[in-house]
Amino acid sequence: MISIKNLHKNFDSKVVLRGVDLDIYDGERLVVVGRSGCGKSVLLKHILNLMQPDEGYILVDNIAIKKVQQKDLFFLRKQFGFLFQGAALFDSMTVEENIALPLYEHTDMQSEQINAKVAEKLDMVGLPGIQKLKPAELSGGMKKRVGLARAIIMDPKYILYDEPTTGLDPIMAANIDKLIIELSNKLNVTSIVVTHDLQSVSKIADRVVMLHRGQIIFSGNVEDLKKSKNEVVYQFVHAEAEGPIQPKPRKY
Repeated sequence: MISIKNLHKNFDSKVVLRGVDLDIYDGERLVVVGRSGCGKSVLLKHILNLMQPDEGYILVDNIAIKKVQQKDLFFLRKQFGFLFQGAALFDSMTVEENIALPLYEHTDMQSEQINAKVAEKLDMVGLPGIQKLKPAELSGGMKKRVGLARAIIMDPKYILYDEPTTGLDPIMAANIDKLIIELSNKLNVTSIVVTHDLQSVSKIADRVVMLHRGQIIFSGNVEDLKKSKNEVVYQFVHAEAEGPIQPKPRKY
């Protein structure tokens, strides 16, 4: 499991995380919600050790990641797959080359084995036979799926999703949600999803946590989220503006 203890992070005078405590259990689909700028993506980057906390620490399978040596850090990172918000594909590479890159960098697999594994992962995300295409030839939803195939190519234990349905139409967003659930079940991975999309939350979440001003103010299932009487949670769930809406003066 992943255990986050008293995590603090500031950027100059801006406080982003202020004492986050969170346990993420093996095999669960955890969804992190919150308003823009509340620290969701910063939290993901700390889990991957792409950022160092000002205070506190993170345990991955009982290993404190900020204390490990470089070679051990590389080993830990191989346990993670990451789907970036914009897919983050290399435009100059084919789909196959994008997906295979981690295998060439971190394994001794031969080309035939790599090609077979790329084909397997593309089939898992519903995109068989597109190995030779370039990212420019793909739709937004296809790019997300290719990014997801790359995220699972190393058979990770944990998959992190940063706004996986942003910019997609409702049908493609629903397909991505379905993929997240299917991969969670087929690969028996732990999924950590950052999203603003409440429809996605309702479909995929085993548990939801809400960040607000750098702290967790809610943890529970989707029904508890919808029924919460916390003012901040209620406003987020029901998409209500802060404060009263001032009517426009009418002209006569």
